[in-house]
Amino acid sequence: MGELFRSEEMTLAQLFLQSEAAYCCVSELGELGMVQFRDLNPDVNVFQRKFVNEVRRCEEMDRKLRFVEKEIKKANIPTMDTGENPEVPFPRDMIDLEATFEKLENELKGINTNQEALKKNFLELTELKHILRRTQQFFDEMEDPNLLEESSSLLDPSEAGRGAPLRLGFVAGVINRERIPTFERMLWRVCRGNVFLRQTEIEDPLEDPTTGDQVHKSVFIIFFQGDQLKNRVKKICEGFRASLYPCPETPQERKEMASGVNTRIDDLQMVLNQTEDHRQRVLQAAAKTMRVWFIKVRKMKAIYHTLNLCNIDVTQKCLIAEVWCPVSDLDSIQFALRRGTERSGSTVPSILNRMQTKQTPPTYNKTNKFTSGFQNIVDAYGIGTYREINPAPYTIITFPFLFAVMFGDMGHGVLMTSAALYLVLRETRLLAQKSDNEMFNMIFAGRYIILLMGMFSVYTGLIYNDCFSKSLNMFSSGWSVRPMFAPNGNWTDQTLESNSVLQLNPSVSGVFGGPYPLGIDPIWNIAANKLTFLNSFKMKMSVILGVIHMLFGVTLSLFNHLYFKKPLNIFLNFIPEIVFMSSLFGYLILLIFYKWIAYDAVTSKDAPSLLIAFINMCLFNYNDPTNKPLYRGQAGIQSLLVVIALACVPVMLVVKTMILRRQHLWKKHLGTQKFGGVRVGNGPTEDEAEIIDHDQLSQHSEEGDEHSEEEPFNFGDMAVHQAIHTIEYCLGCISNTASYLRLWALSLAHAQLSEVLWGMVMRLGLSSRSGGGFFGLSIIFSAFATLTVCILLIMEGLSAFLHALRLHWVEFQNKFYTGQGFKFVPFSFESILEGRFDE
Repeated sequence: MGELFRSEEMTLAQLFLQSEAAYCCVSELGELGMVQFRDLNPDVNVFQRKFVNEVRRCEEMDRKLRFVEKEIKKANIPTMDTGENPEVPFPRDMIDLEATFEKLENELKGINTNQEALKKNFLELTELKHILRRTQQFFDEMEDPNLLEESSSLLDPSEAGRGAPLRLGFVAGVINRERIPTFERMLWRVCRGNVFLRQTEIEDPLEDPTTGDQVHKSVFIIFFQGDQLKNRVKKICEGFRASLYPCPETPQERKEMASGVNTRIDDLQMVLNQTEDHRQRVLQAAAKTMRVWFIKVRKMKAIYHTLNLCNIDVTQKCLIAEVWCPVSDLDSIQFALRRGTERSGSTVPSILNRMQTKQTPPTYNKTNKFTSGFQNIVDAYGIGTYREINPAPYTIITFPFLFAVMFGDMGHGVLMTSAALYLVLRETRLLAQKSDNEMFNMIFAGRYIILLMGMFSVYTGLIYNDCFSKSLNMFSSGWSVRPMFAPNGNWTDQTLESNSVLQLNPSVSGVFGGPYPLGIDPIWNIAANKLTFLNSFKMKMSVILGVIHMLFGVTLSLFNHLYFKKPLNIFLNFIPEIVFMSSLFGYLILLIFYKWIAYDAVTSKDAPSLLIAFINMCLFNYNDPTNKPLYRGQAGIQSLLVVIALACVPVMLVVKTMILRRQHLWKKHLGTQKFGGVRVGNGPTEDEAEIIDHDQLSQHSEEGDEHSEEEPFNFGDMAVHQAIHTIEYCLGCISNTASYLRLWALSLAHAQLSEVLWGMVMRLGLSSRSGGGFFGLSIIFSAFATLTVCILLIMEGLSAFLHALRLHWVEFQNKFYTGQGFKFVPFSFESILEGRFDE
């Protein structure tokens, strides 16, 4: 259980791997995922390392696989995922893989090239078929089609002067439909209106052979006279990327050409179908093993990249690596190394040697599917310093509880619990689906957090007796229905009719005979002073919970000081801090409980204000006639507590810094000198000096208030830092306590929003008494449910979540948690493959 409350103990180990066994050993370590390799060649260029060629070969295979995967996705073929985790192939198998991928890539490229050429030919024939059909329609619409001939058959000007008939040339082609307006305007302007354009749309879209997109095109025919206009028209067609096709002059020739084109289209369509079938078979066969290929290549690349981090000894027969690993997993690592050595066939065992180092190890907190979400909340603030107290175990309870204090509603809590319970029960199936929805993945990752938040919300909803803004009368009310000022203890009809608000006597017990057994009495839901009562109750409750939460955080700092053996921090940090907060705000909690116990319904009118009493306590003002004392001797006790709290400030501010300075001077200037073997001076002995050195080095805490050998003692920096820490803590006690009032504010806001939503929506449906009221109620309930989920569950839930997050990060964790470490990132195939296949 110790690992749960504190990060794992880490060690720096040195691995000696035989060259022939290094690949398999690193492979086994990647499957285990418990070691973090250090780069032993930081000054060596990436392109100058030993296994750079193998890494490039793996990248080239990965590129080919991505090309095949792209073709598979383009063909809408599903990739088979059996969940298989294949073993890493041996280095000698890389040649076979490269040959397989090379053959597959070349085959697909050849198929694509042929298919693109066939599709291009098919597109040209299809366009020509439409041109022949549309051109015939154009000529049929002309009154004298014999007047239209090719520009090469135009008569000479001399023949035109002798009265020969005027003959026009024409060109026909296909152009993208969206370019027609601009194309027509350009023809008109360049040719100055001396051309005649006819165009019609092709109903069916045509496939672009290059991109595969569907393109809408139109057939056009342009009539002109003379070679000059013919050249201009062809240049304009070329500029607009229009495809021109030869069109015979006579109907008979056009008909014969159309028949030939149709025959060629049919033959080409059959070839295209056969080519596509062959391509589908190749891709379907590749899709079955695509994931396995990706895993093998990615693992090989990761292994060679890791081997590049190692050093190679002078004999070129051994690789030396340094790794960070948990001490508790050393046996598993040794077993993985033996398994890798056996797999490689090597007879020389791999050696793991623990090293002594002064470097700060990485922080590693073991988690499971339940604790990982809460650990991520803590790590989002900062990775914990090595071996300091981990807030995650306490966050498992405090985070959903503080959320529920702000969100408390039985109905909303049940809805949230049900949604989270669905995700928890079906987590295996949902994990197998691997959704790409980022929002869903984030919610699914926090399913256990949401489950606990919902369960705690049900509990706090019971305490508040609040369910969709309505109270549940599970037990009889503790209030009596007998009036305070009514004859014979009964209401008269005249009194009921003439008064809209009536007051009950709080000193008379109800049917139950005492206070309500669990939570708030339901009669408060109909009381006119409901908000006033809940304001007072929830405000005091927020202060109580906040101070207890902060005191718990300060108490956790004691375990850090004890573990790191820092007695100076215990006596001059922890004790003054806990005494300061307890003397002021701990005493305020005691006053709240005392007031609840000491005053009842009869004497509650004479109860003094705790807020004014606390202000007077800090100001030493005990002559306030408007606020009577709560108990005898209150002035003396409160004065003593304030003096004690004020006395803690100079202890934190000055004493610690002076003691550190005294130790430093005592060691440096008042040391021991020996003359002839005789000890002279009143300084420490050599053994004592070593002890002092060790203590001062261990004093380097998370606040940075002590010095080490590498950093000389600086009294000014130490004094400034300690002053900042003291001022921040003392002022933070006040501001942090006030910050916990957000528990009160958000709880009231959520309750009021729920009440407003009920009053403005559901009351409309429930007020109808007609026959059609059922249908109206159904519609109104749908709107009420939608607004409840969108506003009260999602928006209010997110707001309460963020405020609970802030209370843990700022008000709770800053008392003991620094978060200045760096995360343990082990070499793990699982994490590498998740980054590839979960995108």
